[in-house]
Amino acid sequence: MDFLSVNRTLMIATYLFLGFFIANHTITGSISLLSHHLLPCFYICLEKGNCCREHITSKSFIFECDLGATKPIGVCNGRIADNLPSEQDVISFYTSNGIGKMRIYDPNQATLQALRGTNIELILGVPNGDLQSLTTPSTANDWVQNNIVAFSPAVNFRYIAVGNEVEPSDPASQYVLPAMQNIYNALASANLGGEIKVSTSVSASLLAQSYPPSAGSFGATSPTYITPIVSFLATTGAPLLVNVYPYFAYIGDPQNIRLDFALFTAQGTVFQDGALAYQNLFDAIVDAFYSALEAAGGANVEIVVSETGWPSTGEAAATVDNATTYYKNLINHVNDGTPKKPGKAMETYLFAMFDEDQKGPAETERHFGLFSPDKQPKYNNISFS
Repeated sequence: MDFLSVNRTLMIATYLFLGFFIANHTITGSISLLSHHLLPCFYICLEKGNCCREHITSKSFIFECDLGATKPIGVCNGRIADNLPSEQDVISFYTSNGIGKMRIYDPNQATLQALRGTNIELILGVPNGDLQSLTTPSTANDWVQNNIVAFSPAVNFRYIAVGNEVEPSDPASQYVLPAMQNIYNALASANLGGEIKVSTSVSASLLAQSYPPSAGSFGATSPTYITPIVSFLATTGAPLLVNVYPYFAYIGDPQNIRLDFALFTAQGTVFQDGALAYQNLFDAIVDAFYSALEAAGGANVEIVVSETGWPSTGEAAATVDNATTYYKNLINHVNDGTPKKPGKAMETYLFAMFDEDQKGPAETERHFGLFSPDKQPKYNNISFS
């Protein structure tokens, strides 16, 4: 079916749905129900095809929808290991587990080939070691042509992460924004600028202050490093990609950070920040970034959690039970938003798909996988959709 036929079908279906609803319901009170429950469910059903059941009588329309299918969860596909499945097997494993979003850290050609036709949404990373070369416009154009244009639209690129956790003190920091700008311009020249957003991925160490979240700030380095990046994101409509690890915050300060606060298991409010009540550390970190973005002139810049996870072994609190608790509670929480952004679903990428036996130096770095390299699940009853 061609594009126009698909849109014509959706339009007719929408009109039929609205007509039926209006004909069988009084106006009073219906607008809220229609806009907040039935229409979102209806469009999800149009997209998913099989997630809804409807029961129609002369005066009632009961529309049950599996809204859980819309959880904005992805999984990072790290490859620092010598015992992982083939790229084709990995992509098939994503699909069979209902994982519709992926992050990779470099333009691995075998991965990109395997992603063709899957419709898995992709964060494609630019390695830190490549940043300097991409400050040359022609090199950035070649990079985009070889790694994006050559695979688009068969591969569903969502974001380009230009650098990962580059610190302001790192010599590579001077290359991040010029590389972002050049990749953005190359995408625009290829008529892909409106579809694929260009950003960079940062860690919580970029925050000079994170407590309370309302006082979040980037600190003294922001005018020369992060503020120009925030301005770029605000202008282009791209989100900031943030790696959020309550685990590392907890083990770094266990005297002042409670384990239940890090695991989403605290009963009730742990601390109050003005009118906002915080019950988990994940929300506190994300909202500190939102406050820092506002202070840097990026009040309209959204956040995508580009990594988060909990290790299963290695150091203190790294256990299978704790990791299971973290992942289950996180997945159930992401649609709720944060105290600063209530009700706003948080696009979140779990780190990582498999244990990576060549990471280090800490033992925990080798045990962040949701699955072992033989594709056996490490945690029970975790649903990604």
